[in-house]
Amino acid sequence: VLLRMHSVGICGSDVHYWQHGRIGDFVVKDPMVLGHEASGTVIKVGSGVTHLRPGDRVAIEPGVPREMDEFCKTGRYNLSPTIFFCATPPDDGNLCRYYKHSANYCYKLPDNVTFEEGALIEPLSVGIHACKRAGVTLGSKVFVSGSGPIGLVNVIIAKMMGAAAVVVTDLSASRLQKAKEVGADFTIQVKNETPQEVASKVEGALGCMPDITVECTGVQTCIQAGIYATRSGGTLVLVGLGPEMVTVPIVNAAVREVDIRGIFRYCNTWPVAIALLASKRINVKPLVTHRFPLEKALEAFETTRRGEGVKVMLKCDPTDQNP
Repeated sequence: VLLRMHSVGICGSDVHYWQHGRIGDFVVKDPMVLGHEASGTVIKVGSGVTHLRPGDRVAIEPGVPREMDEFCKTGRYNLSPTIFFCATPPDDGNLCRYYKHSANYCYKLPDNVTFEEGALIEPLSVGIHACKRAGVTLGSKVFVSGSGPIGLVNVIIAKMMGAAAVVVTDLSASRLQKAKEVGADFTIQVKNETPQEVASKVEGALGCMPDITVECTGVQTCIQAGIYATRSGGTLVLVGLGPEMVTVPIVNAAVREVDIRGIFRYCNTWPVAIALLASKRINVKPLVTHRFPLEKALEAFETTRRGEGVKVMLKCDPTDQNP
């Protein structure tokens, strides 16, 4: 389908490519369009497309498998090594006025879900995938490390999935305030505590060690704190990406049977997210703190780079006045 883009969120990875030209093995070698958190309006469909028509408002899933390999067959298409992914070199993203995408990865938005909410489904999907991998369920006690956009969506989804208590840590008081706003039960502002001290504070806040830790920073000391904090037999999910080599107390995790799981993006999350947004079971609107027209993209990227606000949203359609 051909789309007229509407709302595109700026992600930390977009800023990282812009500033450093690479993330791990993904290196920018040629000019690349950024943006992968997006929604827009269908203006043209291919001959084989039956579920969409011009005028439909859609949210875009940025990862599209190129072949039906073993990972696609088992439903874990996000692990397919040849997957196309918006704004991951060499694939162009969708921070532009017009964009072409696979119709199977464009999801129609109900009338009561805004374009902005549609664009937020991408970060929200990270929370859905992480909390599913973590096994969050009724009564879970959850520790979310980091209160950036990904930490916040994990708070929202953990609560939605039945977590009884969620504690969040961060360096920033304003970000922790936002965590409270989206449903965190406890917040801890960390300064220069040791990982063991952070773990102890988490236990103090919850009244017990958390069953589940969702680590959203990728910072070595935070991963260490995540291992120390998680109760024996619990699960630590690593969401944040830091350096390739990290020193962690792996024996502590091993002898206490703490399961350490990774996640890579998400899969099969758009229908779930749309259902949650349409039913008003979750509210992601507080996440958007800044809005810029596409012409002011540089200003928007600078705002994100400086860590101001939470989610910065770019509006690509100059004719549309709705948020």
